This record gives sequence, structure tokens and C-alpha cells, in this order.
Amino acid sequence: MDTTMIVLLLAAIVTVSIVLIIASQMRERARIERARKITSLEDRYKRANRLLSELPGQYLTNDLKLLLVRNMEDTCRALIALRAGSSVSSWQASVAEQRQKIENNDDQRPPVKIDSPDKSTYVQELLQNLFKLIEGMHKSGQIDGPTAKKNLKFVLFLVHKTHADLHVFQARDYVKQNQIRKAIHAYHLASTEMGKSRDNPMAVKAVKSFRTRIKELESLEQGETAQASAEGQSKLDREWDNFLHDDEWRKKADYDD
Repeated sequence: MDTTMIVLLLAAIVTVSIVLIIASQMRERARIERARKITSLEDRYKRANRLLSELPGQYLTNDLKLLLVRNMEDTCRALIALRAGSSVSSWQASVAEQRQKIENNDDQRPPVKIDSPDKSTYVQELLQNLFKLIEGMHKSGQIDGPTAKKNLKFVLFLVHKTHADLHVFQARDYVKQNQIRKAIHAYHLASTEMGKSRDNPMAVKAVKSFRTRIKELESLEQGETAQASAEGQSKLDREWDNFLHDDEWRKKADYDD
């Protein structure tokens, strides 16, 4: 075998080795990328499921529930396409059952009182995550612009409502302690929060109720009878506690404006 043949043979061996190495690296990169996509999708499913499970029942309209369900359905389909694992089938079955319950109006969730700063902060965190999820669905083409705008607007309203909930709870506590000036201030804060959603008719109604309550407390502070104050407090308490629990608010509020 002459020198030329040896050189050619060695070159062929080197070339084949390089091709094999490159092919191996590409397979490894593909494996890593597939694993990354699966992890990302699993995290996306868990985030949506957490929002569906942990947001206060009075905040979750059927529209929001179905948005979260759609997000989880799309995630399950993407995971199945990647041949992710056996758990995806059970997730898909669970989501299908959840959708059926929502569409049958059989998905009742208990309301949660926002009665501490920690609880208020936690719910706000959930709402911020929901806001980002809806934005992501719009960017990925899962929902159109009007649907995204409508629901993002409503989520911002809920953020303001969460702040107001805490101020109302504090105001009630101050009234019980006969700290009327502090109670008035807390109601002012609640009114300011709801005023940030002034295009929402229910928020406007809440602001009017708070202003009425403030006037009652100012009269109480000036020495008028406590009976009127107690009656006003009771009426406002009932209205506020049922603010998002009653289906009637859904008919009055229009978030497409």
C-alpha cells in the first residue's frame, strides 16, 4: 500500500469519526432540547392547575376557568406529541372532566376572605401569574386580542379588589375597637383601590358604598347614635361579602369596553 492510499485511508477514518461525533452531539442536543421542552411544558401545566385550584372561588368566573383549562389542554397535547410520559394521560382525563363540570355549571368553589396582609399578598401573586399566563396565551396565538384584553382587564380589577378586601377587613376591625378615624382612613383606601377600575360598574357601586359608610362613621365620630352606624355597617358588610359571589354582578359588568 503506497503512501497516498494510506493518507486517503486515514482521511476517510478521520472524516467518518468526525461525522459520528457530530451525529452523536446532535442526538444529545436533541435529547436535551426535548427534555427541556417537556420540563417547561410540565411546569406550565402545573402553574395553570395551581391557579385553578388556589385562586379564591369568587374570583374565578367560568371564562377564566375555561381559559386555564384551554391552556392545560394545549399543554397536554404538546406533551403527548413529545411522548412525555404516562402521567400526561391522567392529566388529560382530569382536564376533560374539569371542562365538563365548568360547562355544566357544576364547578362550585368556596369564597375566600382576604383577612390578612399575607393572604392578600398571596392572592395578588396568583393574580399576577394569571395575568402573565393570559399574556402568554395571546402571544402564542391561543387566544385572540379581544379575549385577551377582556380577561386582562378583569384580572387587574381583581387585583384592586384584593387590595380593597384587606382595607375593608381592617376597617371593620377598627370599628370594633372604636378606632373610628382609622376605620375611615381604611375605607378611603378601599375606595381608592376600587376607583382604579372606574370603568367597571361594580367598582363604581363599591366606591359609592364606601363613601356612604365614611359619612356614617364621620357622623358617629361627631357624637351621633351608634345604631345607624351599626345598621350601615351590616348592610355594607353583606354587600361587600357578596360582591363577587352573586351571579348578578356577572350580568352587570361589561369588561369589553
